[in-house]
Amino acid sequence: MLHQDAVVANSVDFGLYSPVSKVIIHHMNIHMILLSGGSGKRLWPLSNEVRSKQFLRVLENGSGGHESMLQRVFRQLRVEFSDAHVVVATGAAQREQILSQLGDAVDIVSEPQRRDTFPAIALATTFLHDSCGSPDNDVVVVLPVDVFAEQHYFSTLGRMCEVVEAGGAELVLMGIAPTFTSSRFGYMVPGKPAEGYALIERFVEKPPLKLATDLIAGGALWNGGVFAFRLGYLMDIVRSHVGNLSFSKLHETYETLEKTSFDYAVVEKASSVAMVPYDGMWKDLGTWDALAQEIGPQGIGEQLLSTTTEGTVVVNELEIPVVVVGTRNLIVAASPDGILVSDTQPGTELKPLVDTLGHPPRFEQLRWGTRTVLDRRHYGRDGAGETREVELDALQEASITCAVGTILVMVCTTGRGSWTNGRDTIQVEAGTTIPVASGASGILYSENGLRLVEIVVPNVENV
Repeated sequence: MLHQDAVVANSVDFGLYSPVSKVIIHHMNIHMILLSGGSGKRLWPLSNEVRSKQFLRVLENGSGGHESMLQRVFRQLRVEFSDAHVVVATGAAQREQILSQLGDAVDIVSEPQRRDTFPAIALATTFLHDSCGSPDNDVVVVLPVDVFAEQHYFSTLGRMCEVVEAGGAELVLMGIAPTFTSSRFGYMVPGKPAEGYALIERFVEKPPLKLATDLIAGGALWNGGVFAFRLGYLMDIVRSHVGNLSFSKLHETYETLEKTSFDYAVVEKASSVAMVPYDGMWKDLGTWDALAQEIGPQGIGEQLLSTTTEGTVVVNELEIPVVVVGTRNLIVAASPDGILVSDTQPGTELKPLVDTLGHPPRFEQLRWGTRTVLDRRHYGRDGAGETREVELDALQEASITCAVGTILVMVCTTGRGSWTNGRDTIQVEAGTTIPVASGASGILYSENGLRLVEIVVPNVENV
């Protein structure tokens, strides 16, 4: 947990790191690999096993609306790297959410299963080399998709690219200036500074607090988990692990790869490693206390707070109001998955409690819109049913299939569009009812944004 009041002084004189010339990146072929993984319940009820923190639209976008961490990082990247090729390395479960938020502006490389960071990066770089035909001299930058930092962080990526391009080191990392003593991060001890960077003398992984204090006093920086290298450099390492496999073959045999981190498989074994320092805002928004500080007292969603309420942040994804009276220092969060009322620092208590619920997620973001479960019913031995609200964005289409053993009825409440079942096409508008037989399917198209209610019940005749 990040405590912004536990600030320490770092003895690194960033003036020693002579700044490189203004980043000129238009002459480089640059590929950005965004690592999008993780799932969890530290931000429940907003996050769950399929909806990670990087997809939550809770950050102000500067235009009066909200954006997700994924959208914010992509926007910041484009300021510095307008022409860079962006690839998102992720699990299959997150593909639809990425498409929904970024569209076709990025390529997506889906891992068949989670195998840690080295296999994920190996698969993405093999995609660049094999499927995209990228040459070995191209520069690749790998960074987490959920980073929360100021724009200077992204210009630092450009400086890392220049160090790679100039041959300063085979592998270049970003060093984050520590703002407090922590045993949660790895530390990098720099050697003699060069022009805009320093070779790394040694790594210390998650030291105890006393050692961390000494490291910071000696000029060590946090390992920011950001890497830059030439494509050919990493492809040689990948081949040493798996042989000369094509992207399709590596994807096919992915589950056989050893689970190992990029730091262990590559960084710790590299003979030439440098770091470029970043001295600026850098936060982990993966806990409620950190996220609430960023959202601020205005909160998000429909809410009403009394004048006697103090230090309380409300995040409401529902279309009904949340009213708070006379509370102090609380977080109130409401979503289709549940309602949280907590102290501003729930710590480690939240996840074990939520794990006991055993409820599958009720909210799903797809490339064409969203689906929210309004009600679940069990009909004994006849099976289960659901009532769901579906929102289809304008000019999008969704393939709808009624599972065998069930009956599906859709009722349009707002918008216009069409339904095609392979034989007939009907126009859809408010009041239109669409029955879908067991095992049947069709295409739902939205002209201007459709909202429908789906009712799924067991087909008793087939049970």
